[in-house]
Amino acid sequence: MTDRDAHYLRHAADLSRKGMDSGAGGPFGAVVVLDGQVVGEGWNRVTSTNDPTAHAEVVAIREACAKLNRFDLRGGVLYASCEPCPMCLAASLWARLDRIVYANTRDQAADIGFDDAELYAQVALPPTARAVPCIHQPSDAALDVFKAWADKTDKIPY
Repeated sequence: MTDRDAHYLRHAADLSRKGMDSGAGGPFGAVVVLDGQVVGEGWNRVTSTNDPTAHAEVVAIREACAKLNRFDLRGGVLYASCEPCPMCLAASLWARLDRIVYANTRDQAADIGFDDAELYAQVALPPTARAVPCIHQPSDAALDVFKAWADKTDKIPY
């Protein structure tokens, strides 16, 4: 680990404490860094905003994208106080971040009541076997929109 990594991990940990101590949510913090600058930061705000997607990593990614006015964070690094859950990992992949550096592991998170093992297991299951069954119901209307997207000449691919 580089000194830079250690510095930004410390910043993520400080944010996790700030959020936890203020009652915003669980003990998680995250920072998005691009070209040596913090462009987004966040702490868990699930319980204070009643938003189950308001994990520290998602908050930091949203802030970075808003600040930079773009949805692509290529060249950026996510520093997180804990290993990202499946949702936060997916958000990081969609944001095209170059790297994720984290401090605590998912096992350490499970030890204090934040166990993501079932989430990881659910992703691997066939859609109809998941705890919340996902039922495929083909729709001509939905397929027509996909066809229109495929033909759209002014779309912004991502």
